[in-house]
Amino acid sequence: MPHEVWIAVGLKARTPAIDTPPIRVVRLSDAPMSAGIETHHQHGVPLRIFSSAKTVADCFKFRSKVGIEVALAALRDGWRQKRFTIDELWHFAQVCRVGTVMRPYLEALTG
Repeated sequence: MPHEVWIAVGLKARTPAIDTPPIRVVRLSDAPMSAGIETHHQHGVPLRIFSSAKTVADCFKFRSKVGIEVALAALRDGWRQKRFTIDELWHFAQVCRVGTVMRPYLEALTG
C-alpha cells in the first residue's frame, strides 16, 4: 500500500472523496491535464497515467511541493533508464511552462 497517491484533476473538478489510500491532489489547466496521457491496463481496468517525461516536467512544476531533490532524482533516473528523450522532456517542459527552470538541468544532461 503506497504512503500516498498523487492525482491530477482539472481546475474546476471536485476533489475525490476517498479515504484510502491517502491522496494529494494537484490541479492542472486543460493543456497540461490532457498532455502525455498513456493508458495502461491493470487487472482488466484501464488506468490513465502520465508519461515519464510529463511526470518529470510535473515534478519541476510542483517542486515546491515535492522538493527539487525529487525532481532532479526523477530526471536522473528517467534519463539513465532511457524512458524519454530530450525532445520529449523539452516538449512537456513547454506544456507545463517550466522550460526556463528545466533548461540548465537539460543542458547538463546533454553537455
